[in-house]
Amino acid sequence: MQSPSIEIAATPGTGLRLLLLPLVILAGMGLSVEAGLLGPLGGQVGHLWATLSIFGVGSAILFLLLLFSGPQQGPALGELPRWQLIGGFLGPMYVVVLTLATPHIGIAMTMIAILSGQVGKSVLIDHFGWLGAARKKVNAERWLALLLIVVALVLIARG
Repeated sequence: MQSPSIEIAATPGTGLRLLLLPLVILAGMGLSVEAGLLGPLGGQVGHLWATLSIFGVGSAILFLLLLFSGPQQGPALGELPRWQLIGGFLGPMYVVVLTLATPHIGIAMTMIAILSGQVGKSVLIDHFGWLGAARKKVNAERWLALLLIVVALVLIARG
């Protein structure tokens, strides 16, 4: 059974969308900064240690946020379907790839390659309704957007 907050988050109104869009763009900018920091850090301490340090700092910050945000309601981890916890594997793999790739292909190339993978997979997830997502059929505009991202990838690779 889904909680009401999940249903609201799945179909935000116009006001919420206008608030969330700049926040998501800023988060994306943060990922570019993270990639720029991880490359040199990985070169200094090793790629896996760099990844561990990033997740260690993030875990400490999340712990403090949970500590000071009051009681949290939610199911025990044992009650969740195991596939929902796969992000615990995907997150560190993403950061290791950032750490390895950024010094060799640059931040812009790394980020546009990641973006092309994210958008491509997101279109498939939306189209088929995988992972509990609401189904959104791929239309011409979505195909065009994906094509333009791939064009951007090629142009940045050549530049």
